[in-house]
Amino acid sequence: MEPMTPAYSTTAMLLVAAAAVALLLFLIIYVKLHAFISLVLVSVLTAIAVRVPLADIPDVLLFGFAGTLGEVALLVGFGVMLGRLLEVSGGAQTLADTLIARFGEKRAPFALGVASLLFGFPIFFDAGLVVFLPIILTVAARFGGSLLLYALPAAGAFAAMHAIVPPHPGPVAAAQFLGADVGYTLLIGIPVAVLSWYLGVYLLSRWIGRRIYVSVPHILGGTDDPEELEKRQRLAPSFGTVIGLLLLPLVLITANTVVTTLISTGAIDEGAAWPSALVLIGQTSVALLITVLVAIVVLGIRGRSMADVEKLLNDSLGPICAIILITGAGGMFGGVLELSGIGESLAASLDALGLPLIVAAFVIATGLRVAQGSATVALTTAAGLIAPAVESSTGLSQVDLVALVIAIAAGATVLSHVNDSGFWLVSRFFEMDEKTTLKTWTVMETTLGTTAFAISVVIWFVF
Repeated sequence: MEPMTPAYSTTAMLLVAAAAVALLLFLIIYVKLHAFISLVLVSVLTAIAVRVPLADIPDVLLFGFAGTLGEVALLVGFGVMLGRLLEVSGGAQTLADTLIARFGEKRAPFALGVASLLFGFPIFFDAGLVVFLPIILTVAARFGGSLLLYALPAAGAFAAMHAIVPPHPGPVAAAQFLGADVGYTLLIGIPVAVLSWYLGVYLLSRWIGRRIYVSVPHILGGTDDPEELEKRQRLAPSFGTVIGLLLLPLVLITANTVVTTLISTGAIDEGAAWPSALVLIGQTSVALLITVLVAIVVLGIRGRSMADVEKLLNDSLGPICAIILITGAGGMFGGVLELSGIGESLAASLDALGLPLIVAAFVIATGLRVAQGSATVALTTAAGLIAPAVESSTGLSQVDLVALVIAIAAGATVLSHVNDSGFWLVSRFFEMDEKTTLKTWTVMETTLGTTAFAISVVIWFVF
C-alpha cells in the first residue's frame, strides 16, 4: 500500500503520532492492559485520528501486521525449536562451556558479542537473535548477574550488522539510491559496525548490566530434574557438532547472497536450475527449516523417541505465541504511522532545514525511524529523499557516499521504541517490561546509532 496524503499539517500529524505513543505507554504501563490489545486498540484509534477512510482501516491494519508476521513468525518458530533442541541436548551448555574456556568468565559477554558479529554478517537481526537465544541464556544462567550483561552485547551485534553492513537490505538499498559502490560500503561498513558495537553497545552494556538487574527467563523450558540433567551431560554433542549446526544456516544464507549477486551481474544464468535451488534453500526461513530438521537427527533423537522430540518441539512453541502476536501488533502500529503519511511529512520538513548533507542524512533517517518504527523503511526512504541532493553535489567520492549511507543507517537505528517490532521482540524474549526495555534496549540502540554517526562524520570530513 502507498502512504496517504497527510490529513493535517506536519505539526498536527506529529502531535497525533506523539499522542498515540503516549496513549500506548499509558495503557501498557499504568493501566496494565495487555500489550497486544493495547497495540491493536491504539492502531485503530490512530487510523481514525489521521482520517483513514473507515472502510480502508482493516487493510491498513493488516498491512503492518501481516508484513511483520510474514518475516517474524517463521523465523521465531523455527528459531525457538532449534533453541529448544540445543538446550535439551546439552548443546547450548557445550558451546557455553567452550566459549568460557577460551575467553574466560569475565570476557564471556565479549565472546558472545564477537560470535554474534560473525553470525550477523548474513543473518537478519531477528533470525540471529532467536538462534543465539539459548546460548545467551545458558551463559547468563551459569555466571549469574543481570541478563543484560550477556544479552545486550549479542543483540546489539546483530543490530549493528543488520543496519550498517551489506548484504542486509537497508544498507544495500541506500547504497543503490545514492550511487555508492556496495563493495566499498561492505569494506568500510564492517569496521564501522564493529567499532560502533564496541563503543556504543559493549561498553554501555557493562554499565547498564551493573545497574539494572534482569533475571534469566525460562522461555526455553529449562529443567532442574537431576536425571534429565545427567542425561544431557552424558549425551551432550561435541563442540564441532554445535558449531556445525549454527554454521549451517549461515552457509546456506551466504550461498543465497553470493548467487543472487552473481545473477544480478550476469555472471550466472538466472534460468539455470542449480542457482534457483541455492537461492531457495538460502532463504532465511527455509535455511532455518533445514537446520531444524538436521538438529532433530543429530540432537533430538539421541536417547529420545520421535514422539518425545515432537512433544518438546510442540511445547517450545507455547511460550512464543504472545511474542509473535505482540511483535506483529507492533508492526501494525508502525504500519499505520507509515501509511498515514506522518513519516513523509516529517522528512519533507526536515529536508527544508538546509543542514549539511551528512547531518541532514542522519536527521531525516532519525525522524523517519521515530515516526514509523521500521529501520529498513527509514533507511530506504531517507536515502531516496536525499538522493537528488547527492546527485546535484559535486566532488563526492565513493568514500563520501559510503559515509552518507552509514549516517542514514545510524539515524535509522536510534530510538527504537513502541512502534518498532524489534522493540517488542527484545522485550518479550528477555521478559522485560516496557519501562525497562526503554531504559536498556532503546538507550543501547541510540548509543549504537549515534556512535556510528560520529564515525561517519569523521570519515566525511577527514577522508
